[in-house]
Amino acid sequence: MVLVLKGGATGISYILLPDSEEGAYNALQPGQLTGRYPQEFAFEFGGDDPVREMIGMASINAICQYAMKETNFPLDHTTNPLGLISVNKEDRIGMVGLFSGLVSTIRKAGAKLVIIEKRERLIEKYPDIPITTDITRLAGCNKILCTGTTVLNNSLDDILQHCSPAAFISVVGPTAGYFPDPLFACGVHVVGGRVVKDSTDFLRRLSERERWEDSTLKTCFQRNTYRTILNNR
Repeated sequence: MVLVLKGGATGISYILLPDSEEGAYNALQPGQLTGRYPQEFAFEFGGDDPVREMIGMASINAICQYAMKETNFPLDHTTNPLGLISVNKEDRIGMVGLFSGLVSTIRKAGAKLVIIEKRERLIEKYPDIPITTDITRLAGCNKILCTGTTVLNNSLDDILQHCSPAAFISVVGPTAGYFPDPLFACGVHVVGGRVVKDSTDFLRRLSERERWEDSTLKTCFQRNTYRTILNNR
């Protein structure tokens, strides 16, 4: 789901919808949203309709990215949020959502790994990877990496309740294109997302089924420096 405001601010929202929502998703037409204010949809976020949730999150991200642009908010495009989770042999890493590219790195470091997934079929698909649906396994992890989709599917609060108070927690993904204040208040340490540089190029790439990463920039918010940034503005 992509929502573009007049002026180019763009909100991305990504989630794997259940098959039961395919009809509602395919029935969406851009004209249904054209000319309306994104606040209408943003205030609907937090419900139980997956399609409306996608629209709501895209609206929140578009509004935040408009504010970032208009206020020249200082964004960190150089720090890799994934790199902030340095992995040592003594670590127990909790991964919420399968970040397949990091599995080999964690294994090479000799750290223990547990991956939490909602899709049970992934357990059978990747029998050599420690995937489970048991969220309580996060309690023993000292470093936790969550997909940004956990905010969109309303599972992040439950996840955080099962994390140790001493755990270092990161929320990362293209859906995390918003200001990080609510997540920092909940105990998250790092929020990594993306902002769209060129909405026209981004939409073209989507329509032509091309990779769109080059039309975006990564962002990284860190809780230990965020308040300083706000105070210096």
